Parts: sequence; C-alpha cells; structure tokens
Amino acid sequence: MSALADVRTPAAPLAVTLEDRREIEDFLFLEARLADESRYADWEALVDDDMIYWVPRGEGDYDMGTQMSIIADNRSRLHTRLAQLMTGERHAQLPVSLIRRVIGNVEIEKTSETEYRVFSNFVAYELRRASNNQTVVWPCRVEHRLRRKGDRIVMFLKKVMIVHGDEAVGSLGFIL
Repeated sequence: MSALADVRTPAAPLAVTLEDRREIEDFLFLEARLADESRYADWEALVDDDMIYWVPRGEGDYDMGTQMSIIADNRSRLHTRLAQLMTGERHAQLPVSLIRRVIGNVEIEKTSETEYRVFSNFVAYELRRASNNQTVVWPCRVEHRLRRKGDRIVMFLKKVMIVHGDEAVGSLGFIL
C-alpha cells in the first residue's frame, strides 16, 4: 500500500462503550443540575484548566478570537463570571432566576483514548423573578469537549449554540 493511500484512508472511529455513554450522560445531567441549582462552585469543579466557555452568535462557524460572540470566556474569565454569580449580588439575578434544563439527543464521539466530543440538544426554562416573572425559553445545541482526568471526567469546552443566537438575546446572567 502506498503512503498516499494511507493518508486518504480515514482512521477507524474509536468505540464508545455503554459504560462510556452512561458516564458521559451522567456527567451532562450532573452539570445541568448543578447549574439549575446555582451551585457554581460545584459546577466549576467539573471544569479543566484549559476550559473555554463559548456562546457564539448562531452556530458559531467562525473564529471566536476574531468575531463577536455572546460570551467567549477562557478559564480565567469564566472563574470571574462564576465568582460574580456566587456573590448573590448580581443585579440581573436578584432574586436568582429559577431554571430547569432538559437534555436530549446525546451523541458521543470518542476522539482519543481520553477525550470525547459530545453533542446534545437542550432547552433551558428560565423564570425571570428579577424582572417580570415571565418564563424565557432557551433552545440550544451544545457541544461539550470532555476528557478523563484520573478517575473522573472534566470538561474543557462548552459551546452553547442558542437557536435564536443571531437575533437580539436578552440578559444571560447565568450559565447556560
């Protein structure tokens, strides 16, 4: 077989076991519950040192470093955002919105022996108690990049693509 044939032949996908799937889905559900309950210190414990938290406009088919995003946080900025939320004094969240997330359509791709790319659909229902007591619906497609670190899974990317992200978006005084 020639070297050119080797370059053109895609690598066989890595198998995602039922145990992998269960553990990753459990991670997604835990992450959502911690955010629902505003347990931001516990949520932050799920994050790795090189974390990127990105809420692009639309699908985010662009370089977040060169174009405007709704949110584009590196690990340091994400820590600052969470610290602000944990003060309990963020005016857009006084009182804190009641939020419930529903996750579905989970797709898992194993990208290396220790890393996964995970897509899911999710809807967050936010009751805005701080302003008008109306419920806002946030339909989203989410990409997580996860890795095994010791005996646990951590995330190093969370990209939240809001369905109406190319339109005017209201205050996001919480973590999607």
